[in-house]
Amino acid sequence: MRHTRGAQHIGELLRDKNIVLKGAYMLSQRGFTQVPNHVLRAAKISPGAKLAYATLLSYAWQNDFCFPGQERLAKNMGTALRSVARYIQELEKEQFVTVKRRGQGRPNIYELNLTAKGKRKAA
Repeated sequence: MRHTRGAQHIGELLRDKNIVLKGAYMLSQRGFTQVPNHVLRAAKISPGAKLAYATLLSYAWQNDFCFPGQERLAKNMGTALRSVARYIQELEKEQFVTVKRRGQGRPNIYELNLTAKGKRKAA
């Protein structure tokens, strides 16, 4: 492969990084969570409900369900227990989450719906 004078090889261009991730391993060693854009852009749910969905998703790492207690959710989200209950109600109403209640003293099971609801507008 011949290079023209003045042109740089792609390897040389990639050597200079324009984004540096300091401590990336320390931040990601406990895993990370990808949230579907459909959830992030959903106009019918609050930012708190979106955070609740992301937190639930972080517990359901390789499953389609999880069962953290609402106290744990509130602590992880940095919010009040009543707020968590309200956010979960929002998610239920918009069918992002199905809650299976298991009785007093036992955490609920949260089934996460990753299927987009509603019709898309033609582009």
